[in-house]
Amino acid sequence: MYNFNFFFPTTLKSGYGLAKKAGELLKPYVHKKLMVVTDKGLVDSGALIGFFDSLDQAGLKYDIYQDVQPNPSSEVIDDAVAFLRSSDCDAIIGIGGGSSIDASKAVAAMATNPGSILDYEGYDRLINDPLPLFAIPTTSGTGSECTASTVVTNPQNSFKTAIISPRLFPKLAILDPELTIQLPPAITASTGMDALTHAIESYVSKQANPISRALAIEAIRMIAQNLKKAYFVGTDASARENMLIASFLAGLAFSQSKLGNVHAISHTFGGIFNIPHGVANAALLPFVVKFNMDACPELFKDIAVALGESVDGLDDYSAGSKTIDAIVKLNAVIGIPANVQELGVKLDKTQQMVEDSMRSGNVLVNPRLTRASDIEQIITNAYHGHLA
Repeated sequence: MYNFNFFFPTTLKSGYGLAKKAGELLKPYVHKKLMVVTDKGLVDSGALIGFFDSLDQAGLKYDIYQDVQPNPSSEVIDDAVAFLRSSDCDAIIGIGGGSSIDASKAVAAMATNPGSILDYEGYDRLINDPLPLFAIPTTSGTGSECTASTVVTNPQNSFKTAIISPRLFPKLAILDPELTIQLPPAITASTGMDALTHAIESYVSKQANPISRALAIEAIRMIAQNLKKAYFVGTDASARENMLIASFLAGLAFSQSKLGNVHAISHTFGGIFNIPHGVANAALLPFVVKFNMDACPELFKDIAVALGESVDGLDDYSAGSKTIDAIVKLNAVIGIPANVQELGVKLDKTQQMVEDSMRSGNVLVNPRLTRASDIEQIITNAYHGHLA
């Protein structure tokens, strides 16, 4: 039985080289000045020259905020909001990885809402519509360009705070695989596995529906067929395009279904240890799939097939377990550690990790009922690399 809503107000434009035409696409929305939210490394790389040229050619005024850091904190958001107000911008675009797009969402929200971004933790608590918001991802992983959420780290307690509101959907998302061609292999791997985690967790979520599952399973299939090629042959335009679309599909899926225990735990890894989000997801994923297997083996059987595994003649549990095998093999091939100890996780922070994980709404939609003791066991298993 399904009772669900599906809301997605973002316009999508996709095409190779489209960022070089962004100015004309954005012009109808910008009346005074556009705030570009990004990071210094991306600006210095020269990858955005064509994008900035398009803004100039369209006659758009803009200011660049380039101080976004990985796992952006509320202090960065406060600084960016002050920048916005001093520059008199009336529209915002996030261009870069998930951190830049998440930051742009938070800034757009706080331009029109009182207090701190941390005051809006949880679901649908924003009072006013944000400033007009747009997004161009330069990685194929977070899906932030098509979700209703942003994640901001509280520097006081290292907690990664999730703010979820339908108001946070961008008005326009532009997918341009040309911007991903020069991604280093390590970032290709971590962001690709982030997208795969989104798709898998969305597919088995208690809040999944037929539409989100259709999106998620196609994302899984596309990632299985394209991630290794994007990793090993970074200039393969087709693989890059397919990964960018797969990331979008996975983001759209979980914008409707939420996620699960991988994200509940990985957000604590990012907040406490500043571990890159995609790598944390990838290393945790097989251990959470193992934990969830008893709850929905038939769904994991679907995932195993989408990952390219042969399940002929196997019962649902044995077939579903092929998903774990496929993830472990993929992680190994693209350089993801087999345990989270290698990422810098320390077990002396277990109590804080468990408490912060249980605070996440993702635990509530995880397919298997999860207690604090379960989270502790998953972390312990992932630390030691125990999948048996």
